[in-house]
Amino acid sequence: MNKVGWIQKVIVLSGMVMVGVVTSVFGQTEDSLANRLPHRFVHGWGVEARPEYVFPTHPFLRGENPERKLIRGAFSTHFKYALHYQPGSIYDRIYGNVYQGIGLGCYSFGESRQIGNPVAFYLFQGARIARICPWLSFNYEWNFGLSGGWKSYDEHYNSYNKMVGSKINAYLNVNFYLRWALSPRLSLISGVTLTHFSNGNTNFPNAGVNTLGGKLGVEYNFYRKEDLTSLHAAASYHIPPFQRHVSYDFVFFGSWRRKGIWMQEGQYPLPESYPVFGFNFAPMYNVDYKLRLGVSLDGVYDGSANLYLSDEAYGDIDKSQIRRPALYNQFALGMSGRVEYVMPFFTVGIGMGTNFIGKGDLRAFYQMLTLKIAMSRDTFLHVGYNLQKFHDPNFLMLGIGFRFNSKYAAF
Repeated sequence: MNKVGWIQKVIVLSGMVMVGVVTSVFGQTEDSLANRLPHRFVHGWGVEARPEYVFPTHPFLRGENPERKLIRGAFSTHFKYALHYQPGSIYDRIYGNVYQGIGLGCYSFGESRQIGNPVAFYLFQGARIARICPWLSFNYEWNFGLSGGWKSYDEHYNSYNKMVGSKINAYLNVNFYLRWALSPRLSLISGVTLTHFSNGNTNFPNAGVNTLGGKLGVEYNFYRKEDLTSLHAAASYHIPPFQRHVSYDFVFFGSWRRKGIWMQEGQYPLPESYPVFGFNFAPMYNVDYKLRLGVSLDGVYDGSANLYLSDEAYGDIDKSQIRRPALYNQFALGMSGRVEYVMPFFTVGIGMGTNFIGKGDLRAFYQMLTLKIAMSRDTFLHVGYNLQKFHDPNFLMLGIGFRFNSKYAAF
């Protein structure tokens, strides 16, 4: 698949996700919460600066580039728009001052000619972990989105940069920080942040970029007088006890992937992208408002699995040399354990499992990181990343899911 076609697919898929999120957030604002809580959301904005250390995980970063330059640092500026629930409301009390929104981050690695100056557009959500005192709290936040503007690998014009294979890459970030309330509306924030950039194995190479750093910023929330006075009436909102139950998630996903094949001289990329399709069926025990535990039956068809060459190859691989195995050798069935952290609009999950049906490449111990974006009470968009052995990128999981027997209360 050429780069233009890959970029077009990314734009279409990311557009579907962004439109779905906007529809979900504002649809729930108008419908499911209407006439239940006055002024359901409080708007806010934030600006952050993030100086970051770049992990030297690739020779390019350790000086194997035309300038023989060590690339150790990055700097980014972030602009964010957020929605908070009304202070003291049921959602605010259950989920710890939860907020969500969209952000824009501008990155510099000090090597624009070969890496570029990528710009990230992302969703984010965060909440309070602990209140230290009335004006100081400890919080977390995750960011997930796309980053564009990379200078990707090119065998003629950018041959040293073998860590970034795509002009558009996924952006994942988690950060933990202190919020210092200077006033009811204005806060300072400071903390630590961990970031990963990757194309999810949709192109080759895919070493990715990882950073660790700090963040310093300011937030301003447009609270109304009635929002602030509602804090004194918080006890009037009765939180019903959670009804524990088992729900059932069906997920259908698809994506595409690039892959390399090992030969005597090293690993060489196959010339095509290959389709991936799959499903998950997961009975989940809903422990409380924030936690689900369960197991999942995972099926996958991987069009790149167990491919082999018709004869010994040297250098670039031609499509005519590639041979496919029998179709059943590209299917796998596995079981995984799942843990999900449930918040309004978004559910973040992790999973670990193994294939009990599958041969060759598919006989594997795998891990998953997933994000479920609520479209309605019983449907959600699904974005996931599948790894093998905790470090080998496998494939993306982009799809739709359906939930049955959900008994979460609608406040």
